[in-house]
Amino acid sequence: MQEKRKKLEYERLVLVYSDELFRYALWLCRDKSMAEDLVQETCMRAWKSLEKLRDNTSSKAWLMTILRNEHARQYVRYRPDMVDLDLDMLSLRDTDNDTSPDAFALKQALNELANEYKEPLLLQVIGGLSCEEIASVCNITKSATMTRLFRAKQKLRDVLRPDEDER
Repeated sequence: MQEKRKKLEYERLVLVYSDELFRYALWLCRDKSMAEDLVQETCMRAWKSLEKLRDNTSSKAWLMTILRNEHARQYVRYRPDMVDLDLDMLSLRDTDNDTSPDAFALKQALNELANEYKEPLLLQVIGGLSCEEIASVCNITKSATMTRLFRAKQKLRDVLRPDEDER
């Protein structure tokens, strides 16, 4: 790849996806400064291996996969203390400053979801990834992704609207 073209493509990727990478990193590590470091390391790794990106339509999933793998590498190295996920730190659409009971209930329900359901759901809602991209990032099949998304939404629905089950 020509150096100038590589630089332009890299700048485009960073500009377009940096916010989404940060939100995903923050969800993974639950610490703002660690999330910033994780995104920076992801960007450095992306620069070094930009030639491996064959299809620009999959660039978001490619970056999320790099970030997820880098997080796994850092986790093995540092083994941080386990901390409960604080969804108040995350930007969940327009609920950032929403102190309504509904927003609180949603955040509580998300906290109660198992990670196998929470991660695909947040990648879809926060990251805007497709089922194929989520499958690639999570290293699972598309059908497993669809099942996990369905179950996550069902579990949220059960918690948030328990009276609908009686109908």
